[in-house]
Amino acid sequence: MKKIGFLSFGHWTPSPHSRTRSGADALLQSIDLAVAAEEAGVHGAYFRVHHFARQLASPFPLLAAVGAKTSRIEIGTGVIDMRYENPMYFAEDAGAADLIAEGRLQLGISRGSPEQVIDGWRYFGYAPGEGESDADMARKHTEVALKVLEGQGFAQPNPRPMFPNPPGLLRIEPHSEGLRQRIWWGAGSNATAVWAAKMGMNLMSSTLKDDESGEPLHIQQAKQIRAFREEWEKHDHGFTPRISISRSIIPIVSDEDRAYFLGQRDSEDQFGMIDEKTRAVFGRSYTAEPEVLVEELAKDEAIAEADTVLVTVPNQLGVDYNAALLSNIMNHVAKPLGWV
Repeated sequence: MKKIGFLSFGHWTPSPHSRTRSGADALLQSIDLAVAAEEAGVHGAYFRVHHFARQLASPFPLLAAVGAKTSRIEIGTGVIDMRYENPMYFAEDAGAADLIAEGRLQLGISRGSPEQVIDGWRYFGYAPGEGESDADMARKHTEVALKVLEGQGFAQPNPRPMFPNPPGLLRIEPHSEGLRQRIWWGAGSNATAVWAAKMGMNLMSSTLKDDESGEPLHIQQAKQIRAFREEWEKHDHGFTPRISISRSIIPIVSDEDRAYFLGQRDSEDQFGMIDEKTRAVFGRSYTAEPEVLVEELAKDEAIAEADTVLVTVPNQLGVDYNAALLSNIMNHVAKPLGWV
């Protein structure tokens, strides 16, 4: 049995061919899709974060709104780029959003991927320390945020405060109990998956990973998951970790599906450089009739290892199309595979 969620990048463009033509459309349709997904029995609504792009960017207002409009579905990110985050404000916003959602937040965070502008985090007021990389800075922000989310006091109270303080050192408020165990790290390599296990975070692995062996993505990810679990067993984090895998899955069940996707099959993984130093493997798309998808996905070793599958959605096709897509995945793919 697995949890099935959708992952939306929240693309928008003023093109007349798009049904998501503005930032407002992307945000409001994201809320509506989460509501429709909950009604269809989908377990999670997850949103990607990209700065300086015509996509979803600031996650916490959206997460809070989805939390207020739904009652059962998990609400998450995949992922928040921690190079851009003030860890104190991150913990404060996350606590508030989780309380609104009554403990349903599942926050995916990471170093982030190549962005739209050069060193975009500098415009947000952040820079790596002497001898550090931007990845080091992201991990440092993460370590602070994780510590703060534990809920222990650390700030010296003012002896003459505006309002009465509880005794002892003060913590970031509001605090949401249990949120610390619902933080996920988006790992692009085996080494960062091992680091996530050391830090006590759940594991996210997307449709893009550092190419470390030349093997298909699902095989490399399965090895990554096993390395994560092996490291986790060395520590006493006090809970059982969760592991998610992202996939592009489009079951062809209607003429509209055929018109949009049948001629655009990308049935093989792609290998290439994502920057001047990093060779990556890009995951294939699963686009076919449901019975073919069931047969192909049953061979995916990483999905077999994971407890959560996040399905990327073509959000610019609108809420109705994507709600039907998710319903078709649940009924024609997930159920025959025994995922639900």
